[in-house]
Amino acid sequence: MKRSNRLVWLGAIATAVIILLTFIAAPSSSKINSGSTYSRAPDGYGAWYAFMQERGTTIKRWQKPFGDLKVEERPVTLLRINSLLSEPILLSEQKEWVKAGNTLVVLGVGAKVTAAKFSTMQNSPFGDVKIATRRRKPSVSKNGKISLGDRFGAIVWEEKHGQGKVIFSTTPHLAANAYQDYLSNFQYLANLVTQKNNLVFVDEYIHGYKDADVRKSEGEGNLFSYLIKTPLFPAFIQAGILLVVLIWAQNRRFGKLVALDTPELDNSEAYIQALAGVLQKAQSTDFVIDTIGKQEQLQLQKALGLGPELLDKQTLVNAWQQQIGIATAELDAVLQQQSRKHRISERDLISWLGKWQTLRKIKN
Repeated sequence: MKRSNRLVWLGAIATAVIILLTFIAAPSSSKINSGSTYSRAPDGYGAWYAFMQERGTTIKRWQKPFGDLKVEERPVTLLRINSLLSEPILLSEQKEWVKAGNTLVVLGVGAKVTAAKFSTMQNSPFGDVKIATRRRKPSVSKNGKISLGDRFGAIVWEEKHGQGKVIFSTTPHLAANAYQDYLSNFQYLANLVTQKNNLVFVDEYIHGYKDADVRKSEGEGNLFSYLIKTPLFPAFIQAGILLVVLIWAQNRRFGKLVALDTPELDNSEAYIQALAGVLQKAQSTDFVIDTIGKQEQLQLQKALGLGPELLDKQTLVNAWQQQIGIATAELDAVLQQQSRKHRISERDLISWLGKWQTLRKIKN
């Protein structure tokens, strides 16, 4: 295998390994899914959502921004289960919505870590509720009310805002899938969201779930936009960079490989070169002088009109003098060297061949 082909194959294998490792190393579910009713993981709320449907509660998933949650004729309770802890504060838009008579339930807000045990059972009208957090709210505002807590502070509390209220919980896992064996947890959260017979929505927008019209309006309605947010996109980028580097390194454009034409071998030239190599190693300069000298002399006689038979040196010199009149000494020297028939140095051989070349130019 040629080196260039080997580099291409190694690059392709490396790219495939990178893509495979990206899929293997990527987490099966991101943190954003924590608390989602679509999730069946221990920190998901799929079981509690099914529990609410089985008991006949009208509950729906909300997959739009909070700003699209208009004030309805019938009050609404929006349940938000945070993937990460947030501050127990309301934005101005949220506060106005609550004041209009709606209820906002937020599970998973930041609070002070206390000396309380991490896992405790808290008393409620529906039985003991299991809580797994040391976070407590030491005190609540004047318009606040503790719904669930102990001597270390509040775990679940509510605050009045106008005609509505907001309920905060320091734990996001109040009725997560992990607590399916604790029915009191499910019942306690169900009671929180069904007070006043409100419409009940669960916010799935914060977990990345969006209605089709929302995805389109946010520029996520095509495949390219989706791939940008997946582990595939950096893999494609890496593969593209690697491909460009390989093309640049080999100075090769896209397209089919064009095979180079194999030059035809000149047998005569190859034979001459091989013979010259043998004669050089054997230092057979006398053979070279005799063979080339005869051929050069025949060509010279033919040019002078003297026939195809080799003539003696003096006859050829006289004919040259009569027709050309110059460089008689050079002709005499090459013929004299040819008649001696003994080995000479390579330097003298080159000089002798140069004299023949000069005579040939003079004749032409």
